[in-house]
Amino acid sequence: MSILLAATVIVACVFVFAPRAAIVTEVGIDAPPAQVWALLGDPESYRDWNPFIVSLKGELAEGARLTATMRPQAGREMTFRPTVLKVAPERELRWRGRLLLPRILDGEHYFLLEQRDGGTRLVHGERFRGLLLWFIDARQFRADFDRMNMALKARLEIGAGRDIRSPI
Repeated sequence: MSILLAATVIVACVFVFAPRAAIVTEVGIDAPPAQVWALLGDPESYRDWNPFIVSLKGELAEGARLTATMRPQAGREMTFRPTVLKVAPERELRWRGRLLLPRILDGEHYFLLEQRDGGTRLVHGERFRGLLLWFIDARQFRADFDRMNMALKARLEIGAGRDIRSPI
């Protein structure tokens, strides 16, 4: 019985003290938060401008489930079903994705919009936690976040007439 108890304590500790990682990116966009939100808050538009999250389906309502397809530059396309945590139009959008069970690999993805100098400061990031972080480096996705930020910026500043998902 003591071996079972010890094994349970070890497994519990591994989950409680699972590694953490974070990606934080930022971009200035020469458009007001209302215009930035018009794209970020419209899941169906992601397929038209977003080179990283190439598909987002579902309602942006707290507690709702989305279906998101990511296409990282390095790695395979993957689809996951995050839960919307916060929707504050023109200010914040946040969701949490999870691989199978809590603490295997959890990611809380967020967008923070702040009005600044007639435009918008966008902080775009994700906080990761889980056992898989011992085997993968979540920072590998930073370039994808930057690519998405630049696509959003280009879409708003240059206009919708150009497909900014393709390389220049």
